[in-house]
Amino acid sequence: MKVVAPLRERVCAGLTGDVVEVGFGSGHNVAFYPAAVRSVAAVEPADVGWRLAADRVAASSVPITRAGLDGASLPFGDDSFDSAVSAWTLCTIPDVEQALRELRRVLRPGGTLHFVEHGLAPDAGVARWQHRLEPLQKRMVGGCHLTREIVPLLEAAGFTLREVDVFYEEGAPKVLGADTLGVAVA
Repeated sequence: MKVVAPLRERVCAGLTGDVVEVGFGSGHNVAFYPAAVRSVAAVEPADVGWRLAADRVAASSVPITRAGLDGASLPFGDDSFDSAVSAWTLCTIPDVEQALRELRRVLRPGGTLHFVEHGLAPDAGVARWQHRLEPLQKRMVGGCHLTREIVPLLEAAGFTLREVDVFYEEGAPKVLGADTLGVAVA
């Protein structure tokens, strides 16, 4: 947690207003929501994640409600949110393209998607190993893909990239820790 805490802080910086978090998991981002966040709709398919998040949700000064199970089919009207956040989630969503279109749909015009995701490494040698290991990774880690290209996926969904930082996560093997962190505008 100590290694990724600064990344969670970075990805949550700038969130404002009504927020949708896709892949809420066990709520590790809750501690990093800025004061400008008014409410959070937490999309999380795993009941165990929601149970693990219970103490974090209860301690939060921001109202958090579980509001959906599937990032590819969000139960919200168009233009419902000011911001969205996704942290190490896009790798496991089966129809990631549809999930990103859904996020864009529910964001108000000019709304921002704050993301940190692992994906295809920028170095060809590491990327080759990711392609080799991905079938095993998907079977062992809940469908997690190692080779998704985050920036092109966001652009294909109609987002405009405002900030992008591609790097290797400290302490992680490069094949698992090729991260892309940034902000995209709907």
